[in-house]
Amino acid sequence: MFGNLFEEEEEEGFASASSRGRAAKGGDEPPPPRGRSNLCGIKNQGGTCYLNSLLQTLLFTPEFREELFSLGPDELGCLEDKDKPGAKVRVIPLELQRLFASLLLVDQQSASTASLTDSFGWNSSEVCGTNQHDVQELNRILFSALEHSLVDTSGSTFIHRLYHGTIVNSIACKECGNVSQRQEDFLDLTVCVCGMSSLEDALWSMFVEEELFEGNNLYRCAQCDRLVTAAKSAKLKKLPPFMTVSLLRFSFDFAKCERYKETGRYSFPITINLQPFCEQESDYSYELFSVIIHKGGCYGGHYHVYIRDIDQLGQWEPPEEEYKLKSQKKGKEDFKKDVCEPKLQEDDPLSVLTAIIAQEPSKSVLLDQLGQKLMDKIGSSWSKKFRKHYGPIGKFLQSHSDVFMLVSNGTRVALKANPPSPVTEPPSPVTEPPGPTEQITNSDPSTPSDPGQGSHWFDLNDSTVTSIRESDIEKQFQGKESAYMLFYRKTQLHRSSEALNNAQYKVPLHLIHMAQEENIKLQHIEKFEATNNTVELRLHLATHYRLENGALQPINKEQDRSTTLSFDRRKTVGDLRLAIYQMLDQWEGDMALTMAKSLPAGLHLYNTIIDDGVSVYSAGLQTNSDLFVWNGREVCGATVLIGAEWEPVLLTVVRPHLGEDGIPEVEDGVGWTGLKKEARGFAGAATLGEVKEALGEPKESLLCQEHKGRKRAEQGAGEGGGASGWRLFPPDDMHRTLKELSLKDGDALLVLEPQSFDSSMFTLNGDVVTVTTPSDCRWLQVEFQQNGGEEGDKEEERKKVKVPATGNMLLCEVKHRAIEELQLQESLPVRLCCLTLVYLTVCEEMSVRDAGVRLMTTLTLCPGIAPKASQLFLHFSVGTAPSAGMEMDIIVESTCTVKECLKTMLDAVGLDGTCWHLRRLDWCEDIGEPIVDEDASLTELKINNGETLIVTEGQLPPKGFLKLSVWFYLDPRDNSMETDFNELKSVGQVEISDEATLEDFKTQVMTLPSLQDVCLPTAAFMRVWQLEGQRLARILRGQHLTLRKLKLTSGTDLCVQQLLKEEDLGPKEVLLNVKMGVPGERCYYPPEELVWDASRDSSPRSLRTCLASHYGLSPDSLLLAKHQPEKHTWEEISNWNQQVSKKKKKKKTESLLGAPFHLKDGDTIGIKNLLIDNNRDFVTMEDQQGQQRLREQAEQGQAAGSDGVGPCKKTGITKSRKPEVALSINVGVFR
Repeated sequence: MFGNLFEEEEEEGFASASSRGRAAKGGDEPPPPRGRSNLCGIKNQGGTCYLNSLLQTLLFTPEFREELFSLGPDELGCLEDKDKPGAKVRVIPLELQRLFASLLLVDQQSASTASLTDSFGWNSSEVCGTNQHDVQELNRILFSALEHSLVDTSGSTFIHRLYHGTIVNSIACKECGNVSQRQEDFLDLTVCVCGMSSLEDALWSMFVEEELFEGNNLYRCAQCDRLVTAAKSAKLKKLPPFMTVSLLRFSFDFAKCERYKETGRYSFPITINLQPFCEQESDYSYELFSVIIHKGGCYGGHYHVYIRDIDQLGQWEPPEEEYKLKSQKKGKEDFKKDVCEPKLQEDDPLSVLTAIIAQEPSKSVLLDQLGQKLMDKIGSSWSKKFRKHYGPIGKFLQSHSDVFMLVSNGTRVALKANPPSPVTEPPSPVTEPPGPTEQITNSDPSTPSDPGQGSHWFDLNDSTVTSIRESDIEKQFQGKESAYMLFYRKTQLHRSSEALNNAQYKVPLHLIHMAQEENIKLQHIEKFEATNNTVELRLHLATHYRLENGALQPINKEQDRSTTLSFDRRKTVGDLRLAIYQMLDQWEGDMALTMAKSLPAGLHLYNTIIDDGVSVYSAGLQTNSDLFVWNGREVCGATVLIGAEWEPVLLTVVRPHLGEDGIPEVEDGVGWTGLKKEARGFAGAATLGEVKEALGEPKESLLCQEHKGRKRAEQGAGEGGGASGWRLFPPDDMHRTLKELSLKDGDALLVLEPQSFDSSMFTLNGDVVTVTTPSDCRWLQVEFQQNGGEEGDKEEERKKVKVPATGNMLLCEVKHRAIEELQLQESLPVRLCCLTLVYLTVCEEMSVRDAGVRLMTTLTLCPGIAPKASQLFLHFSVGTAPSAGMEMDIIVESTCTVKECLKTMLDAVGLDGTCWHLRRLDWCEDIGEPIVDEDASLTELKINNGETLIVTEGQLPPKGFLKLSVWFYLDPRDNSMETDFNELKSVGQVEISDEATLEDFKTQVMTLPSLQDVCLPTAAFMRVWQLEGQRLARILRGQHLTLRKLKLTSGTDLCVQQLLKEEDLGPKEVLLNVKMGVPGERCYYPPEELVWDASRDSSPRSLRTCLASHYGLSPDSLLLAKHQPEKHTWEEISNWNQQVSKKKKKKKTESLLGAPFHLKDGDTIGIKNLLIDNNRDFVTMEDQQGQQRLREQAEQGQAAGSDGVGPCKKTGITKSRKPEVALSINVGVFR
């Protein structure tokens, strides 16, 4: 009724398709345990913060919770029977029981409400925030659903008993004194905020002040039978045990014709006496125990709740900000009082270091400068003076943690508030610092740190639970973040002493067992956390490397000089730098940490990590990441160029290789006979001329590249034919870099001198050089095993023969010659034997080249019939995936159908019946998806020679129940396609079960006839979008999630997109289109797709680090903005160092997944490299033209409004609002 009051502004708003827990790649990730508060939060499914706040309030209403737990399975039924026909299972109260038990007893940071919302009958629009609802509306509808669900049970009236109250409306006649009364029931009171200063004022206006009917507004009295003067009033007649008050924060301005939120001060008491507002009642006193808070405006915002822990189930501790303020105040006083400048004793390292730090104006010293200051102080280094007796300086600081502490993310060392005197006290052993509560208690004995029993307040903000003071409630009296619903309880309601600190109090035994089983499953969380967050970094020290051929090479290549460091990726880069300092005790000078990568050419450096404040994870460091430790300038005196543009390329340099007799020799492992190869590395930015100079070749030498028109496999066939092709580089290419020439690792570079063409081995035709294979290398080896090739056969029992062959020779000729040479005419008839190549029987009607057989390879002669050119040689197995060599073989026509092929296989193994179907093997040689189209031919299904099929028992899986329209996404970056209107192409419909997984859906989509020409090796090469209004809305994630869990319904439009590589996006991995601005111009380079992992850090800093790693640039040099295509504007993303006002002591890290950016799949991010581009304006000429069109449309609308047709409207761009949909909960019939 008041717009989208729960639209997320925090990162919780970006929810995965499945809310039952985040699926981690590589394992089932358990949820983190409860925090220090020992209370459990609730996961936000995308737009369910309003539901979470209300559920937490009901959970911390002990009487409500116990009434719900008192209903047993005999009255509610069992959830396991809910799908049985005729079973009356009251699903909503059962799911609510399970959720409450999980919140009370399961050791997890947050619980999921997915099962509960499923029982409500809600789809993705209700849980993901596409529709608009209100927490007060939910409160009423949830109570109504519970009452309907509990009909004919002992709990059918407990909502009425706890929350039902009565108001008496009276009209008193001033003439005769007759009073007309009418009773009104309520479950919650709605009070006005506009024009009121407090809750008491609003109640006084409602229940004390009278409304007079006089003048033109008279009342007709039934007893006087005429219009008379009268007074109208209202009183509270029956007070419920729990009073719910809803504040009307949202109003409508009829002058401006728009909604607005009342943000003025509106106070409410902790304890309230309702006696002045009641007719007759004995218990008037109420105390506040819950405040639902709304943050935002009337069209969007976020809910969280302040709750008083009545049963003391949580562990309350002072808020963090208060603790820091007290600690700082106490520290300053004690430091001024007790710490004087110590007397220097040069033989005592504790005395020396304390004096150095105490004399600094900031009372702290950079960790990497402490050694230099020590040398300046005493004239000797730590290694010479103290290392022998006290160890490394880093370990010495750690062992004296009662004196020293690390600050500024571990980059500086300072003195603690009360260090022991280094003169009078010896160095003390390491002691554990007191906990936060103990420190606060000692810091100010006059101020109690615990507010008292029964007064513990917590802020429950979805998954986060924090302790707050009761005085913090006053902060919610006014502002955009202010109280929205108040929950009071009668002060006469006392709790049993057994309920205090007892989460199992009155919880049914079967729910306690359920929670215990869940806790057992979660006990491996510590092991998982250690495994999940510990990364293994490979450290490469500059002292062990030298610069050679454009890359860093180890000085001693026989030993691996890298050092493995296990580190927690949640810590900062500053902590990592400190750990490396402690490892390298003798390191002196600056230390730069640069991300490196081992390439075929050697080790190459990319971007240097300069921000010590970011986490190791945000810096892009993962397990097996290479980190180069150096001074940031040079290695062994040679300047090192870093970045992607200087990435080295390992080329194979090929030269003619002749023997002593002048005949070309065969080099071992070289694919080119008569050629010698050598691997050499060169910088990617080096020109071809510089490469020739580095090779020491004369200027007249020629450089050739392998012919790009052939693949390596095809070149092998070409060698079988006797020649291979090379392309001559033209003179202009000598000034182009290796990157510009698209040369990659492993590419071959042929170096020839002009006189090389005098040889018959090399022929020049235009710019193509042909290398002819010597005739003495044209042969095939044929092998025959007399006893069938069983294991344990000796080598001498095999017969081998070399048969002269060329690429054009038929394989049947090769077989005839081999039989003659081996003298097998009598024992092995020609018709009853065949040639095989690694378990594949080759077609003898084809030539050596056409069959893909390379010369100088080995073929096996074995009994069997060779397939014809029109036939396929297939392997097959029954039931399971076969091991190598254990499958059966069959030869069928390539034009036969799948059904005919299946029948032939069944006949071959002696099986009959129709309950069989064929399946192919997937990429990992496991049984894959069934071949659905049994009437298609093997050729149409692209079943190739030598492929393995699995005969599987059972009928083909039945078609499902969802009918989904499928569209194909045409990449607009393809210049041959329209970019505005023809991006989507309908390819048909798919019928599939809602229990099928997303991977099953992709596999079925790949069988659509319209996509047969689209190259999709596996389902992982396909991306699936959900369409909303012919626009790409969201990417479906989770290959193994069912379509039902993805909230897909029949008639949903889905769009598939072809990918060039496999993709498996995580729940919070965002797919962005990034565009780098062209320096000095108002345009961008072509966009690129970038996957940004926002699961642990969704701040601008994380995105900036990801982009910097992608482009190989410094994060500080990047300026980012999000494109708003509807407005043709760009919204600049702020820098990662946020300015904090003096009033706010702490600011939460800004999330790009929440307001105001709401980054989602498909958004466009513009990037400016400030190092080379001074233009900070992101707007292009196309954007300006689009803005001009919007202004013209607005002017046309204004002109149409001024013509007198209808009321005048405001000009400008009207913000589109989401549709307002009534909230509902589906409940079964139980009467």
